[in-house]
Amino acid sequence: MLLADLQALKTEKKPLMRLLGIDLGDKTVGLSLSDTTWTIASPYQTLARSSDQKAIDDLKKVIQEFSIMAIVMGYPLNMNGSAGPQSQKVVQFSEKLLTNHKIPLLLWDERLSTAAVTRTLITADVSRKKQKKAVDKLAATFILQGVLDSLNF
Repeated sequence: MLLADLQALKTEKKPLMRLLGIDLGDKTVGLSLSDTTWTIASPYQTLARSSDQKAIDDLKKVIQEFSIMAIVMGYPLNMNGSAGPQSQKVVQFSEKLLTNHKIPLLLWDERLSTAAVTRTLITADVSRKKQKKAVDKLAATFILQGVLDSLNF
């Protein structure tokens, strides 16, 4: 598995390349993109996850289209810091993804990211229907922005 660390990402940064943020769910995959200066994360889209291979094929297109240098994948730890069943699903998907694409991948603690995004949407009085459509790509944005903030600190 080609796992990256924060310092390696910072030292290997290439001009005009982006980072891809991923929030992996059982039914959907939320995506976000960094700008080329690695300062701001923006929501991109939500993919349906009918199968791992379909999601990986869709991700390949995004990686090529946006000159992605590395992937930041949300890693759902339990509140006590231990890895649970959902964490294992992320690791398994990451291994499949990296078998198909030789690209650095950083697992990033995503505890409470979906809760934070949902709280923000509720505060903004966004309807439940619109929340459901937006939450995955916004969670991916929250995860990726955490990495960007850490890189630029």
